[in-house]
Amino acid sequence: MRKKLKKNSIKILNAIDDNNFGSFARTFLSSFILILIFYSLPIVIKFTDEKILNTKEFKNNSKVILAYTLDKKSSENLNQTYDERDLLVDIYSLNEKETDTVRLDASTIKQLYEDTDYKLDDIRKNKLVKPIALTLLPTEIKMIENTKKRKELFIQIVLPLILKENNNIKLDRARLFGIINKSNNTNLEKKWLNNKYKQYGIPSKDLSILKIRMDEIPVSLALAQAAKETGWGTSRFAQEGNALYGQWTWSGEGLKPKEADKDEGHKVMKFNILQASVRAYQRNLNTHSSYKEFRLARAQLRDLGKPLDSIILSKYLNEYAETGNQYVEVLKKIITQNNLKDFDDAKLLPSSIELESLI
Repeated sequence: MRKKLKKNSIKILNAIDDNNFGSFARTFLSSFILILIFYSLPIVIKFTDEKILNTKEFKNNSKVILAYTLDKKSSENLNQTYDERDLLVDIYSLNEKETDTVRLDASTIKQLYEDTDYKLDDIRKNKLVKPIALTLLPTEIKMIENTKKRKELFIQIVLPLILKENNNIKLDRARLFGIINKSNNTNLEKKWLNNKYKQYGIPSKDLSILKIRMDEIPVSLALAQAAKETGWGTSRFAQEGNALYGQWTWSGEGLKPKEADKDEGHKVMKFNILQASVRAYQRNLNTHSSYKEFRLARAQLRDLGKPLDSIILSKYLNEYAETGNQYVEVLKKIITQNNLKDFDDAKLLPSSIELESLI
């Protein structure tokens, strides 16, 4: 640009000289042209630079990796092998801590809820949930003839458990983004990351995959699946094995389905407490290859700043059951007919006075 302007000025000066202007006139006109050129040069250069800048695409650095992953959609198709026990190590440890659990009967639980003023109608309005975490389902739940009351009791039991696990993921996700935004990480942070890579089945240690996998499950969706898989808490797997989501295992402790062939190696995972079942369920959706599209759809909602809609995301769970799309339609009906989306933005109250200031 600068060379082109200089050449033009020389041509103008030569033309002036060829027309035999007077020396004074030539000097005056030459000086004027040179001043004009050097005065306008910075303006021209600035205009050119701004034009280049305006045509260049800039992206938020925090979303670059995510956007690339979503575009390629093949990031999770890498040949990855991992041990199921690495995925569930924290779940096994949670199970080991709770071996002497006490099963409360339905009447005791109802009285407990009344004494603590724990009501679903209040939660739908104020969005605050009492931190009452039961370890086992009451056996009598299947004897409650009133369908509405049975459903309400089941939701009251499972809701705090789902919120607690979502809170755990929120904390992990906040720490993950804190690590990503730092130029240097401590050894403790690196160790934490390595543990999370194992928990989420990412031997490639790809941060973009971890960002997508380490995320919450909508409360309404988790409630609907627990209701569907257990018949609102009445199934044998739920009663005998605290299995709220009917997950299969080949290496862990479990219950053999009655209709299964003797040669089949899988079992329905068995847990000492309900909380472990919820955590295993979330880990399953966040790691298994069958739910890759579910995770990508969830990441896209995050990228667009939209809430995690259970109706939208449920259609990506057609591989959760053999009935496929029919299973998805059942989930949608459970969510809508029971107004479960009312609980999506519910918050779990702190379990101690010290934690109340954090709300």
